[in-house]
Amino acid sequence: MKINSIQLNCRLVDLVRTARNGDSVLILFRTPVALDNNGINVNIPGSSVIVYPGGMSGKFYRSGTQELHFDYISFRMNSSEKQYLMSFDFPMDKPIRLRDDMMLSSLIRGMDAMSLKKGRNYNEFMELSMRLIFIVINDAHIGADEEKIEEIPHYQEFKALRDSIYDDPMNKWTVDEMCGDLEMSRTYFHRLYFKAFGVTCRQDIIKSRLLYAADLLKNTNMSVSEISESCGYDSDSYFMRQFKQHNGCTPTEFRRRAASEK
Repeated sequence: MKINSIQLNCRLVDLVRTARNGDSVLILFRTPVALDNNGINVNIPGSSVIVYPGGMSGKFYRSGTQELHFDYISFRMNSSEKQYLMSFDFPMDKPIRLRDDMMLSSLIRGMDAMSLKKGRNYNEFMELSMRLIFIVINDAHIGADEEKIEEIPHYQEFKALRDSIYDDPMNKWTVDEMCGDLEMSRTYFHRLYFKAFGVTCRQDIIKSRLLYAADLLKNTNMSVSEISESCGYDSDSYFMRQFKQHNGCTPTEFRRRAASEK
């Protein structure tokens, strides 16, 4: 499977995407969106994904006043890979609502990180990641684990909180404030958060900041120190240490690799 393009955190007023001949497209919408379906606008809620097989195109607009926020993958499949995709139950070119888009988002971000390194197992990693993405989409389509999610108290409130953490990584998130907003103890908060998402709230806060930092490194000329401050770090050295721990390279090395890919 050939990955042509991965774009994260795209923000536009409207979007028109036409796949190149033979290429397929996957779009993960973070915000509500209106799909132009043969001249008829169909409103799609946020946390939705749509897959267009090769040669198909789609036209989208923002829904309401919020700008369009999405991740995007363009890829090309051979015959056996197309057969694998078609073996799933989820429909092509139709939006599929995700109860939680974090797993799909993590897979896409992992692919983006690998695209900067292109190690020995690059092609295998990308193909396996796309297969996992298709599995996640199919599970969402058939409603897998829906009952399990419903059993988690305050799940929708935690989901909204987690979305806010990733949408606003610059915020000085504190557990005490979040517990106060949800009117629960720290122990109960931590237990439910981990039960809902399999990670701690602190891990999500750190990840949201580092993802934002990676985006700034790739798309701005801000210094490492300015990016560190923008992402809520009081210490440049602590920021650089965390960035290298999570990305396998320093911020400067990450920026150099990203520039060489453009």
